[in-house]
Amino acid sequence: MGFSILKTRVAQEALGRLLAGYLRLVRRTNRIVFEPADIYDHVRPELPVIYAMWHGQHIMIPFARPDWMPAASLVSRHGDGGFNAVALRELGIGSIRGSGARGRRKVREKGGAGAFLAMVKRLAAGVSMVLTADIPKQARVAGPGIVALARASGRPIRAVAVVTSRRVDFNSWDRASIGLPFGRCAIVVGEPITIARDADEATQEATRLAVQASLDAVHARAYALVGSRDPGAGLRDEQEARRTLAETPA
Repeated sequence: MGFSILKTRVAQEALGRLLAGYLRLVRRTNRIVFEPADIYDHVRPELPVIYAMWHGQHIMIPFARPDWMPAASLVSRHGDGGFNAVALRELGIGSIRGSGARGRRKVREKGGAGAFLAMVKRLAAGVSMVLTADIPKQARVAGPGIVALARASGRPIRAVAVVTSRRVDFNSWDRASIGLPFGRCAIVVGEPITIARDADEATQEATRLAVQASLDAVHARAYALVGSRDPGAGLRDEQEARRTLAETPA
């Protein structure tokens, strides 16, 4: 019954407002450094942009948005999506409900197709999109969805990392982190990655790998700037090793 109560609209509103208030506190009490220092001078002429982030490293991403930049984020229809959408709203960021998945049936269930079209429309209206590049349960492996969005919209992709020196790291599938007050914060943004609308499969795969590499790079740099190490740095290799082991005949 307790979990049912948490799914009610009233509870989702309360939790979302609480999360937004906490994130404001963390932002106010952390000393923030940007890299590049003049990143917004570079970004302004490119807007709207597709911002890529890793699952588990997304909680602090609202720090990266200046007030003058309209933005929306892809938010899951299930689980914690409700209060995350409320928190984003309180922080001035719109939301599109839906998420990526493997297989056509799963895509329909999670609202992926409708969300994709909604994102293309938002980008056409001048709203930057923020979304995780990896799909659930495949941490640190960029999926094809964000590349497809760049092709359909004609907008560039930029990887972004927002990390704090004081934080809690969880032992979750994506090694999620949430920042704590009174520390240092690094916001690192990668170079723009573009792809033509008529790009062939080889180019799409190369772009996917470029997004993946850029996300790895900005996170490694951001953690280095706060004197720490990315808790999810080896996840992709660990997952691949487990997959290989499972497929190896006994």
